[in-house]
Amino acid sequence: MSDPVGKLPSELDQLPDRDTEETAEWAASLDAVAQAAGTRRAEYLLRRTLQHAEAAGLALPKLLETDYVNTIPTAAEPEFPGDEAMEARITAWNRWNAAAMVTRGSKYGVGGHIATFASAAWLYETGFQHFFRGKESDGSGDQLYIQGHASPGIYARAFLDGRISEQQLDLFRQESGGNGLPSYPHPRRLPWLWEFPTVSMGLGPLSAIYQARFNRYLHNRSIKDTANSHVWAFLGDGEMDEPESTAALALASREQLDNLTFVINCNLQRLDGPVRANFRVVQELEAQFRGAGWNVIKSLWGSAWDELFQLDTTGALVRRLREVPDAQFQTYATRDVAYIRQHFFGANADLVQLAGVLSDAKIAECFHTSRGGHEPRKVYAAYKAALEHKGAPTVILAQTVKGYTLGAGFESKNANHQMKKLTVDEFKDMRDLLGLPIPDSAFVDGQVPYGHPGANSPEVQYLNERRAALGGPAPARKVKHVALPAPADRSFAPLLKGSGKQEMATTMAFVRLVKDLMRDKETGKRWVPIVPDEARTFGMESLFPSAGIYSPLGQTYEPVDRDQLMYYKEAKDGQILNEGITEAGAMADFIAACTSYATHGEPMIPFYIFYSMFGWQRTADQMWQLADQLGKGFIVGATAGRTTLTGEGLQHADGHSHLIASTNPASLNYDPAFAFEIAVIVKDGLRRMYGEKPEDVFYYLTVYNEPKVQPAMPEGVEEGIIKGLYRFNTAADLAEAAPAADAPKIQLMASGTAIHWILEAQKLLAAEWNVSADVWSATSWGELRREALECDEALLRGEVRTPYVTRALEGTQGPVLAVSDWMRQVPDQISQWVEQDYTSLGTDGFGLSDTREGARRHFGVDAQSIVVAALAQLARRGEVPASSVKEARERYGI
Repeated sequence: MSDPVGKLPSELDQLPDRDTEETAEWAASLDAVAQAAGTRRAEYLLRRTLQHAEAAGLALPKLLETDYVNTIPTAAEPEFPGDEAMEARITAWNRWNAAAMVTRGSKYGVGGHIATFASAAWLYETGFQHFFRGKESDGSGDQLYIQGHASPGIYARAFLDGRISEQQLDLFRQESGGNGLPSYPHPRRLPWLWEFPTVSMGLGPLSAIYQARFNRYLHNRSIKDTANSHVWAFLGDGEMDEPESTAALALASREQLDNLTFVINCNLQRLDGPVRANFRVVQELEAQFRGAGWNVIKSLWGSAWDELFQLDTTGALVRRLREVPDAQFQTYATRDVAYIRQHFFGANADLVQLAGVLSDAKIAECFHTSRGGHEPRKVYAAYKAALEHKGAPTVILAQTVKGYTLGAGFESKNANHQMKKLTVDEFKDMRDLLGLPIPDSAFVDGQVPYGHPGANSPEVQYLNERRAALGGPAPARKVKHVALPAPADRSFAPLLKGSGKQEMATTMAFVRLVKDLMRDKETGKRWVPIVPDEARTFGMESLFPSAGIYSPLGQTYEPVDRDQLMYYKEAKDGQILNEGITEAGAMADFIAACTSYATHGEPMIPFYIFYSMFGWQRTADQMWQLADQLGKGFIVGATAGRTTLTGEGLQHADGHSHLIASTNPASLNYDPAFAFEIAVIVKDGLRRMYGEKPEDVFYYLTVYNEPKVQPAMPEGVEEGIIKGLYRFNTAADLAEAAPAADAPKIQLMASGTAIHWILEAQKLLAAEWNVSADVWSATSWGELRREALECDEALLRGEVRTPYVTRALEGTQGPVLAVSDWMRQVPDQISQWVEQDYTSLGTDGFGLSDTREGARRHFGVDAQSIVVAALAQLARRGEVPASSVKEARERYGI
């Protein structure tokens, strides 16, 4: 085994060899083993040596893959503390009712998924019986991220413990009457049971990592003792293909989140077929997680395999298991013993000899059903080892058979994810396999019955006793409302009085407000600033030394800017979550903070501030997750608008986020124009989300990086700011060049930074065209629309209500021209409830790199373009000469 010619240099070549003779002896020993016992023996010794070095804590790279066997051998399994026979009966009832509810639902065409829970039943049941902590002890318990397609099994268990009725099981996926069960884990639809929505695959694992991280954040900041809270995420092996599933693995290991366990159900199948048809997904995942620094536990083979491994004196079996691709192993689970003897054991002489002493029954048991994920002792051993491992998160790779116990028509079939029901005969076979006392007479008119051993049965008593010992039912979501006191008015006063002659962007106005609110004695510590590595862009560096950037390690280095006033300060109790370049990670942080009021009974006030379009466009799926999880907080789209970002261009110019946000019913969307509007909106948001009667909503505010003089708040506009529209001024308020009393009239309406364009247009219209324009600030097109829709719905019930936007504009003269730095569809949301002639201007199309002035002229939203559009509107009504429009175009070079 001499060094290969032309080998690449390694880091070892750069280290001095203090004893070249000893090094040569080690190499010669390895050569001798290879020559005398073969290369496989040499490979074995090297692997064992590396494993030993790793266990001894030597600084060597870890092995990324281990053999395709259980990490915990049978001889090392701890004693099982439960009554296996009793737990088997409980699991059998849950298997039955999960399959029954989906099959019965298929009668109404609503279907469901059967095979996922069938494969994972013991992964859940072992946890519920022995590990998952409820909320009745410390109010937090463990956090369970249930695989979405396994929800029927969780409902079945809640039926067994009396939390769900038989009538509710029959309303699975039929929610419109108010008593049904949602298809997947949906806290908004079933808020007493589900904590975390997970069926948008990939978001569950990402959120679980940041939830575990946020638990530590609360603990390190002395807000809540979460030392005993453990996060369990149940995932599918196919789900791990989603980029979000593995996006934060390094974060979890870097921050040593040993309060986190992933349980990946490796049934080797995804929705259409094998996960890794030509490869081995377990080995791939092991390498991925071990490379990221996770503790990996493989629970692959059931106890029936013990005899095979004992007979494998040459290692041929282990080598064969390592080389067979997943799709072939799936095939073995469905074929007869003769096929397995030929295609698996026939690979070499050692395996043929091994198979010769095995009975057909033993081979069938091993290859058809015996998997580590189907045996409670092996699952218990893996879970116990995960909790005992310190310093890193753990992933458990548990192999199962998809559709296990559902019969030959389901088990390991490619189509079983889409199969929604079993026949009566298949149910009877399943009943016999599970040993359930359900007579044939219970199958009335071909309908499969639900099964229950009785409220006072030994099974239910055992289940309730185990849950009581673990702190109550799980999963469970409990909200004990804690109203936060309103911050002192002095925090809002600077924004309300304006900036005088000083120019200030609304982005900076928001940051200044939050900085003051974070000083509040009552609620200041509950603010959670979240930023994806753009804090300096938003002027937030002033928070670094005062609030600190959260790091579980504190600051182990001297920052390069330590001698500066606003130096980069990390702290174990830091308040700021600076996530690096990951909007998805920042959103996962935000969700954990937004829902802390329910998860831990500790309301937090997070604000997530992001750059331009890198929020709704990039992470809108997580915004839906936030809404489903009933989160509360402030999302801030900074440097907003399509023309405000000078020079950034198409990929940064955001003219559509408000349109995307309007599709989310829980999002209250505001586009404030002035600093005082921000103060009013934030103050009301704190009341609505954290006051005496909290609402399950969150706020989306857009702020701009364009410095402008901020006016003081006019009197009596608070209601209009909150509702979405108020008149900022009239043409009569102009200090100079006020139009004549009989001048044509128009209403100019704008949101955000566009207010400054229409204020300039108002002056031009008066001074150069004798047109009287009133200026309206539309703080929220979305809230105006929401309230108007509510009025329309009330009309269906016979209740006549006039929308606020209609009432606000009632009696105004002239047409309405709405302008924003967004697509025209954003202001057009309210057009049908405006009784006056209504047109809009916006920034439709792709963005481009230019100055603000150049971009606004390009999109036709600058002041001069607004004047031309206003004159054209009035000309169509015959209120100004048509020639004025042409004259204006020529004068302004449009």
